[in-house]
Amino acid sequence: MHIPFTHSEKLIFEKIACAAGKSGIEAYVVGGFVRDKIMGRDTKDIDVVCLGDGIQLAHEVAALFDDKPSVSFFKNFGTAQIKVGFPGMEDETIEIEFVGARKESYRSDSRNPEVTPGTLEDDQNRRDFTINAMAFRLDTAHFGELVDPFDGTADINNKIIRTPLAPEATFSDDPLRMMRAIRFATQLNFTIQKETFDAIRTMAERIKIVSGERIAEELNKMLLSPQPSIGFHLLRESGLLSIIFPQMVALAGAEYIDGKGH
Repeated sequence: MHIPFTHSEKLIFEKIACAAGKSGIEAYVVGGFVRDKIMGRDTKDIDVVCLGDGIQLAHEVAALFDDKPSVSFFKNFGTAQIKVGFPGMEDETIEIEFVGARKESYRSDSRNPEVTPGTLEDDQNRRDFTINAMAFRLDTAHFGELVDPFDGTADINNKIIRTPLAPEATFSDDPLRMMRAIRFATQLNFTIQKETFDAIRTMAERIKIVSGERIAEELNKMLLSPQPSIGFHLLRESGLLSIIFPQMVALAGAEYIDGKGH
């Protein structure tokens, strides 16, 4: 699959490939950027996973830019971020986040994982949905090549939301992903695969371990989608709405007389 990167994106990826090559590590563009590029959607955020130290790679990439952008990093999480712009493109600031490939394990009472270094396969296995589990290679020999172990491109073409692993395992690890499934279905006008939606129904109570702030964030994104009613219908059908917003469920079935409801 040939993806037409913009001039700015190609410059950025060439610098990342150069820095990664000098360090002898593999680097990949992952997640939402890959999905949106394949779908032809605009995106300004780039996530990079490397088989090594993501913070070190971020510093090495920043050093290759003429203006030497500052590196914001979070050592406890092993992540780093730089923001880059280009002359004559002041409105095109691109955020790049770097992280080492990782493997995650969860306790049943928390959505905060224990993280250990991992492979690209480990990193893709921990992703929420197949459409977010694709990667572009940045090494010189295979620059721009797509790594798509769960056939996310087919799910994009078929407009399907599906988990990479068994949905029960994906949602048990991080119950917020149940909200994200419905939010993506709403934003993209996709259908949630039956097995995946059945798992949301079965595991809806798990949403109780997620903070109200994170739930509200997903609801706000849903409200900003072209047709939020799709999401609220799915939330009600799944059983999530009665847990996170019971007052709204109580309004269902209000009587309408002469076009006015109570």
